[in-house]
Amino acid sequence: MLTNIHPKLPMRDKAVTLDYYVNKLGFSLAGKEDYDLYLMLQKDGIEIHFFAFKGLDPAENYGQVYIRTDDIEALHAAFLANNVSIHPNGGLEVKPWRQKEFSLLDPDNNLLTFGQGV
Repeated sequence: MLTNIHPKLPMRDKAVTLDYYVNKLGFSLAGKEDYDLYLMLQKDGIEIHFFAFKGLDPAENYGQVYIRTDDIEALHAAFLANNVSIHPNGGLEVKPWRQKEFSLLDPDNNLLTFGQGV
């Protein structure tokens, strides 16, 4: 019955979010509609949606998404080559739960963790 999931994360500034995800992480717009207070982005087989939250305090934002990949090394290298900052506590490493992971924070302090089984 369930076929997909599209997490929704808060954003303070649509232009800043769009720039970061498209120009740093390699996402593109999903769909043809443009909404003032909503943004839909895609990369490979996933979508992430964003809703406007102008009063968001990034220090109090706990938005998180775990994204599985089938080539964690290449993804990590691509982000580094594009000057994406990796979270200081989220460097590429194998975790006790047998996932090789790394994390980053977007401009609104949403935590994106990328993982691949080992």
